[in-house]
Amino acid sequence: MAKSMRVKTDDQVVITAGKDAGKTGRVVRTDPKKRRVYVEGLNIIKRHERPRSQGDLKNAQAGGIVEKEGPIDVSNVMLLDPKGNKPTRVGVRADAGGKRVRYAKRSGTAID
Repeated sequence: MAKSMRVKTDDQVVITAGKDAGKTGRVVRTDPKKRRVYVEGLNIIKRHERPRSQGDLKNAQAGGIVEKEGPIDVSNVMLLDPKGNKPTRVGVRADAGGKRVRYAKRSGTAID
């Protein structure tokens, strides 16, 4: 079973390592089994794709070189603190009602 990730879709993150280190962006999607995240506009990769026609021309896709976001390991991103807009680690604690809640360790404020 994969260890749970504390970064979710639509979180604002900063890249801490790699070619895009220091840049910030929004998490588009996550892959918990591989512990990877896809950040909007960062770690751009190019893929050569064939033109696809599925019988009708409405759903046809043009071929060519397509640029899209590549995966980044979750250990190389840090969540942005909603209070100070700086990178922070993420903790999990229970609130008054016993519900699991994520919080920024830098400021102690709840996330979401």
